[in-house]
Amino acid sequence: MIETQPFGTSRQGQPVQRITLRNKHGLVARFTTYGAMLTELHVPDRNGKLADVVLGFDDLESYLKGHPFFGNTTGRYANRIAYGKFTLDGRTYTLATNNGPHHLHGGVNALDKQNWEAETFESADGPAVRFRHVSPDGAEGYPGTLHLAVTYTLTHANALRIDYEGTTDKPTVLNLTNHAYFNLKGAGEGTVRDHVLRLDADHYTPGDEGLIPTGEIRSVAGTPLDFRQPTALGARWDQLPESLKGYDHNFVINGWRPGKLVPCAELYEPTSGRRMRVQTTKPGVQVYSAIHLGTTGKGGKRYNATDAVCLETQYFPDTPNKPTFPSCVLRPGETYRSTTIYSFSAD
Repeated sequence: MIETQPFGTSRQGQPVQRITLRNKHGLVARFTTYGAMLTELHVPDRNGKLADVVLGFDDLESYLKGHPFFGNTTGRYANRIAYGKFTLDGRTYTLATNNGPHHLHGGVNALDKQNWEAETFESADGPAVRFRHVSPDGAEGYPGTLHLAVTYTLTHANALRIDYEGTTDKPTVLNLTNHAYFNLKGAGEGTVRDHVLRLDADHYTPGDEGLIPTGEIRSVAGTPLDFRQPTALGARWDQLPESLKGYDHNFVINGWRPGKLVPCAELYEPTSGRRMRVQTTKPGVQVYSAIHLGTTGKGGKRYNATDAVCLETQYFPDTPNKPTFPSCVLRPGETYRSTTIYSFSAD
């Protein structure tokens, strides 16, 4: 059910491990300590044939050279913070800027570039791996020493469950997600424009040209962002702004309450019959249709723009500067907890 193997050495000379989990139905998930990262996820089609449905690389060196956040734990703050600044308790913090003038996915040397500690165990629900990391006070400009844990469980109900925990010794902001790129045909098997998406989201957060939210919560009705009924990702592509060339939008999940696990999204691929349902305790989900993708991945297959879709559960972008958005503040004595579940079936 669980296997651990060497996977190379980090730039700092640390040994990197690859962990494999298998459930009793034959599903396989692989991870690396580098970036607490999901590198493979093999799930069956309607005929029981397994395919790896997440994009990535075959070797550590390819990840170390830089990549578009394939499957890694993203933070301290997933998504964008405007101009790399926020104010908390009257003090302004300046962060690394790595997306034009803005801060993206935790900065230049963020959690995705750290080598985490790992422990594996058999849970009641299936094989699991727990990654731990201590992020020091001032990392990428953030306040507080963070003690973090990310637990992946490959359940016997054919789901990948991700549980996040964090504590701090100073008031800070925290927003963790996983940045998996999904293609339910299989990684490297072409565009996802024909994938059918349904979102449990009546609203979204409109943004400016830099994808920084204006602070408004707007209805999806009458827009190409209306996925309340199952709709092919490419069905309204031509209605999107030319500057975007696809989807990179944050949606407001219906029925969200702090700590409550609610339905978020459902993705279906008609050819294979693979279906993925998403639940989360987070208030938002970023739908990103891999519009900037362009690299060679596992098995030498080419990954082109729109060959995957990310469903990143999250606090809303730029929440530290938007007091009307659900709070992402973490204080000493509190524990950050978040859960996202990706469930798989085929029909």
